Amino acid sequence: MASIRRLDKSGTRKEMLREGKEISVKGIASAAVGLALVLTAFGLGELRASAATSNPTVTVLSTRADLVAGGEALVAVTLPAGTTAATVHMSLNGQDVTNEFAVRANGQYEGVVTNLAVGTNHLVATTPTGAAQITITNHPIGGPVFAGPQIQPWTCEAGAVDAQCNQPTTYSYEYKNAVTGQFDSYDPNSPPPSQEIATTTTDNGHTVPYIIRVETGYEDRDEYQAAVLFTPGGDWQPWAPQPQWDGKLEIPGGASCGVNHGASTPPSVTDDTALSRGMMVAAPTLDNNGQNCNIVVQAEAVEMLKEHLVDAYGPIKYTIGSGCSGGSIYQQQVANAYPGLLNGILPMCSFPDSWSVASDPTDCALLLAYWNTQPALTDGWTSAQQAAVVDDSTVSVCQSWVNVYMYSQGGNPSQTNSAIIPCGVSPSQEYNASTNPNGVRCDLQDYMPNVLGIRPKSVWDLQEQLVGHGFVNRPYDNVGVQYGLNALLAGTITPQQFVDLNAGVGGFDLDANPIPTRTVADPGGVTNVYRTGAVDEANNLSGVPIIDLRGHDVSEIHSDFRSYAMRTRLDAVQGGHANQAIWTGPIPLEGFEGSQSMAQAGFLTMDQWLTNIHNDTSGATPSQKVVNDKPAAATDTCFDASGNAIPSQSLCGSLYPYYGDPRMGAGAPLRDDIIKCPLRSLAATNYPGITFTAAQWAKLRQAFPSGVCNWSKAGVSQAPTIPWLTYQDASGHVIYGGTRMGAAPTSQPVGVQPSLVVAAMPAVLVLAGLVVVAVAAVRRRARANATSA
Repeated sequence: MASIRRLDKSGTRKEMLREGKEISVKGIASAAVGLALVLTAFGLGELRASAATSNPTVTVLSTRADLVAGGEALVAVTLPAGTTAATVHMSLNGQDVTNEFAVRANGQYEGVVTNLAVGTNHLVATTPTGAAQITITNHPIGGPVFAGPQIQPWTCEAGAVDAQCNQPTTYSYEYKNAVTGQFDSYDPNSPPPSQEIATTTTDNGHTVPYIIRVETGYEDRDEYQAAVLFTPGGDWQPWAPQPQWDGKLEIPGGASCGVNHGASTPPSVTDDTALSRGMMVAAPTLDNNGQNCNIVVQAEAVEMLKEHLVDAYGPIKYTIGSGCSGGSIYQQQVANAYPGLLNGILPMCSFPDSWSVASDPTDCALLLAYWNTQPALTDGWTSAQQAAVVDDSTVSVCQSWVNVYMYSQGGNPSQTNSAIIPCGVSPSQEYNASTNPNGVRCDLQDYMPNVLGIRPKSVWDLQEQLVGHGFVNRPYDNVGVQYGLNALLAGTITPQQFVDLNAGVGGFDLDANPIPTRTVADPGGVTNVYRTGAVDEANNLSGVPIIDLRGHDVSEIHSDFRSYAMRTRLDAVQGGHANQAIWTGPIPLEGFEGSQSMAQAGFLTMDQWLTNIHNDTSGATPSQKVVNDKPAAATDTCFDASGNAIPSQSLCGSLYPYYGDPRMGAGAPLRDDIIKCPLRSLAATNYPGITFTAAQWAKLRQAFPSGVCNWSKAGVSQAPTIPWLTYQDASGHVIYGGTRMGAAPTSQPVGVQPSLVVAAMPAVLVLAGLVVVAVAAVRRRARANATSA
């Protein structure tokens, strides 16, 4: 008989026959509830994506879930309210990995998933109320992750087990000798007398023997090291680190700018200032700028190292970058192009980047070569006039640039000065236009093909036609550059000297051979050098505290003006520079020495700055927190040789003056970031107070047939750095110039897993059968009662 349903006043469901007879079906409801509970227990209560509140959330703590490398990742699962860990099921690519997870000492449900396949992996968390999944993309430990196809050839260190230079991770111990103050080797099986081991008190209040563990491993085809205070024999888990680690990390960089084609050793990780306070110090070799001057590979090395450290040691509070010269380049360009990798930076003897600086050795080589020609000798150039042209106190700075870089890896692919900056290949492997045109081109642009792109066939020179492929785009240009313009307008050089210089300075061809005409940059190279951050436009640095540590120097390449070039870039994009402080001392490179060195004092001030930001729970933006939480010491200051602040900061400019470079001497602005200038017509009105003869003017027009630089406008193709570019597609093929990464993968609610459906079916079928039997029995009784009535 047909029936209809309603609820009584108590909410109990009744079944009412058409004849009006009523029977309670609480038994049926109870059975149905039982069935629902079984379904729920196996995650089958909702077969489609359910409300977010009923699902867990899966988070990869190590890095972005699509940038994992090495086959493992630290993962946390946030469980729905009321869910117990015993009811959670974890699966990786369909395999049960629940045993890898537990509620840890930190109160979180966490685990390290291992054996990730190269490529896409699916990690699923299932609870009684719902399920969630995160897609993890795992990359080989030898890389690449986002830097694209790797430079070749590449020579591994002794002991490598494969072509990616991988070797087993090793651990060693050192202790600080209480007598000598130096680090000595420590053998846990035969330790030195306890009184010989210094003690240290960390910034989180733990007093421990000053023993460090140094981990040495390999990632991205090169070596890394990580050092931290360590109790030998003690346990260390990422969710339960040894208490003396404060969660902070320093990553130092190395000096110079190199194009090495092989593995080497990293910068030192035994920084007493950091280690004694409980911080970790870790460094990949690829952040030694003298080993690897490629911004993207530097960033990839930092990302891979930090991921590993989180997996092995635990989450990192913040990361400080440090280093002088090339070490400053790594910091400033990586912090801008990949914001978040470095939370605060300490560039010392700084340069903003490699490529805006690269015009210096090239311009200097051209100028010095010109001053040795007969026209220059005839014009009677003095040292003071030459210094005015290069916009420096002495022309020796230019000579330093040429001695170190030009005619070595900086400009000449034949690497004729390889003893200074190694290329890492044998002479027989190096490019030679006559004998080995297919050899390794050891110049800076050819070390960065993915970043700069390849020259199109339409512009190939004879060598490119011979080998059948284009070389890498070159972003150097001196078309329209009026060398010595400011010296001319100041009356320091004569019109004849100015005209002859610009008519005779010339340029370089793609092999760095002198040519009589100016060098024209490859358009693709100019576009890419900006978008990739190889020229640091500072547009992603507002949330990064910067303390620029400057040892005053006007006699060699670490010129003071570089600190202020970065400042003017910050001013241009931020409207100010509240996140940057410049400290200047009189000792070249080092700044000052005293009870603390400049590097130590700067490091401690940066640590305080980042601690303030870390503890700031306000709703302020990161850039606002940088300003709000800035320590009083993080301000422009100049010091004497002992580290005493000079009371009158107005004296700093006269005590420590700064100059410029040949481009600034040609009228370029202080920010010094214009690779190729826009042009304007040659006009006599642009030379106030200067009179040219007709012959001089004709010669000047011949030197600048397309016009001269208009420095009042932005450079050709000048644009902000695009953050977080990847240089490879899903198949690993190169994307020249990079493309922005998509949104990071996040936890997504999912339906029930088939394996759980199968596991639950026996119980489901039994209970479902009981419900059917119960319903049938109640209906039979109802019919019997209706008949007797």
